[in-house]
Amino acid sequence: MFNPLKMNEMLQQASQMKEEMQHKLEQTVVEGSSGGGAVTATMNGKKQLLRIRIDPSAVAALSGPNPDVEMLEDLVVAAVNAAGQNAEDAIQSSLKGMLGGMNIPGLT
Repeated sequence: MFNPLKMNEMLQQASQMKEEMQHKLEQTVVEGSSGGGAVTATMNGKKQLLRIRIDPSAVAALSGPNPDVEMLEDLVVAAVNAAGQNAEDAIQSSLKGMLGGMNIPGLT
């Protein structure tokens, strides 16, 4: 028989798990880099970009008569994409841990 008190308890637990997950994602920091470390992007588990670091040698390559700005732009995009993938991996890992091995389609 359906017990509405149990349903309310389950919803409260789910809400608490969501809050815990949000806090954990805010605290998770990942990096992605490109060009052998010429560009490094730092992101949190909520996929918010926190920082971009560009090695001075990559900027020095921009001086001269024909600076390759497009190459540096590509390196930035690649580093951000790598950080985003690392954040996604961290999210999936956290979800699997919180769900205790339950396989819920669309979540893991």
